Amino acid sequence: MNGVRFFRSIQVKLIIIYVLLILIAMQLIGVYFISTMKTSLTSNFTTNMNNQADVLAGFAADKLNARTEKPGEDGQAGEDDLSSLVRNLFSINEAEIQLIDASGKVLATSLSIHQEYVGKKNTTLAVSRALQGIRDNEEEIIDEDNVRKKIIAKPVLYESKIVGAVYMVASMKELYATVNRINRIFMSGMLIALGLTGVLGILLAHTITSPIKGLTRQAAAVAEGRFDRQVPVHGDDEIGRLSEVFNNMTMRLREALETNEEEKDKLASILANMSDGVVATDEQGVVMIANRRAREMLQSDCQGRPLSELFDMEERHLQAMLGGGGESSTVIHRQHPDEELDEVMRVTFTPIHRRDKGISGAIAVLQDVTEQEKLEQSRREFVANVSHELRTPLTTIKSYTEALDDGAMDDRELAQRFVSVIRNETERMIRLVTDLLHLSRLDSNQAPLRRQSTSVPEMLEEVADRFSFQMRKKSIRSTVRVEDGIKHVLLDRDQIDQVLDNLVSNAIKYTLDGGRIEIVASRPDPSSIAIRVKDTGIGISRKDLSRIFDRFYRVDKARSRNMGGTGLGLSIAREIVKAHGGTIALDSEPNEGTTVTVTLPALQEGGAAS
Repeated sequence: MNGVRFFRSIQVKLIIIYVLLILIAMQLIGVYFISTMKTSLTSNFTTNMNNQADVLAGFAADKLNARTEKPGEDGQAGEDDLSSLVRNLFSINEAEIQLIDASGKVLATSLSIHQEYVGKKNTTLAVSRALQGIRDNEEEIIDEDNVRKKIIAKPVLYESKIVGAVYMVASMKELYATVNRINRIFMSGMLIALGLTGVLGILLAHTITSPIKGLTRQAAAVAEGRFDRQVPVHGDDEIGRLSEVFNNMTMRLREALETNEEEKDKLASILANMSDGVVATDEQGVVMIANRRAREMLQSDCQGRPLSELFDMEERHLQAMLGGGGESSTVIHRQHPDEELDEVMRVTFTPIHRRDKGISGAIAVLQDVTEQEKLEQSRREFVANVSHELRTPLTTIKSYTEALDDGAMDDRELAQRFVSVIRNETERMIRLVTDLLHLSRLDSNQAPLRRQSTSVPEMLEEVADRFSFQMRKKSIRSTVRVEDGIKHVLLDRDQIDQVLDNLVSNAIKYTLDGGRIEIVASRPDPSSIAIRVKDTGIGISRKDLSRIFDRFYRVDKARSRNMGGTGLGLSIAREIVKAHGGTIALDSEPNEGTTVTVTLPALQEGGAAS
């Protein structure tokens, strides 16, 4: 075990790494150097043999040619000359030269011990190739004595005619002995280098590990809570900077512990002022902490109460939500005596996990989603109203169409009346769809304002003129009044005309015969103008005023539908006025009349208020 721990020491690892690096580098250098040296020596050796073979072939060409042309003349003298030439010219130790005539017979040899070869044929492959005129005939062999030798055979040419061959066999023992000596020298140098590297590695590793040991001792002291000690800094290298950083960390850790209580107070302050309620429990599910918002939403003192009791939930259901491992949420409805709609809270439970101990508590975050629920309810009502408004005319159209198909078409008067009803219901659906599309464009800002300088007196007079016929039919008197100083204002004339048309149309519908309608433009302040449409109609009850601008809301649904309204006019008017940056308000009393006031910014050319 101690041996294993010894090899885990960083000092030993550094020494091993340095030694291995030097060893690998030396091996790579040695392999390259020795391989290159061996190749160079072998190449020089072969070149030397080839050069001497070429020289010998040049000198022996005349003699071999003469012997070929006059084989009977002075044969013994010619062989002696060739033997002398072979012995005196060649200078490679432990080598043999043979001069061979065109038939392959040995004429001379440089070794006296091989004189019996003279007169015999040399049948080696290299000689056969040379006598065929092939110049590159080289090979290496290992003889019976395990000695590596080099063989070269070259043709002897006389005026492009092959008259013989030179056969050379040289021992490469000295060459490989030189390579072995170089290997031994390199190995000795490598061992010396490894020894020196080991010593230097020990010294270098000590300079690195000694400060690390000091840092380890200081870290143990900090873990025990002693912050008064400092690690000595021995230099400006990486370890010295590490020591400085560690000393700085120790100081900051001490400061952090000193401010821990202050952070706790800050956390308590944050919890107390959060817009969401927060409740924390222990592992038994008993509330330990609850912020002020949670107490307001739950209207009780949460401290010490079980979570299941606090939210009026079954313990089994609560445990199932907390046991999921992640966040889980549920919606809680609480009846409020002063509100028509229940208070709706979304509670998100998050279990607190402690390592190796499972769930040690839970956090519950409470969010008031009552307004969201109201919006969702409005959306559902809107969908239901659209469905109802479309279903009624479609049902009527279907019924009258079936009646026409069943034979009512044969009765011209009745058929015309049915077609008239179908046309009216179709136009009513077209108006409804048109209003819905207009509202959709206003909601998605796809109906940009096209402001232009508009004369307010002229615009109000034109509105009164457009409805003059309808007012005369009901004997309604109309009055248009514009305060002094109100002339031109920048606004989208078409859209404001639509708002005024809707207001005046509603006033006519709900004003009895002989009533009165006033259209008044005034200036409540220098930066805005107010257009007021006042009638003496049947009015609206106070309970309906809060929802009068809701889409599809009608005070008297049956009567409004019979008058051709879609229930979207005031909603569209509100959106148009809001797009202009203005406001719209409605004031009414039953049987006394209704006043609708549209307030718009009084913009002039250049964007300034008039």
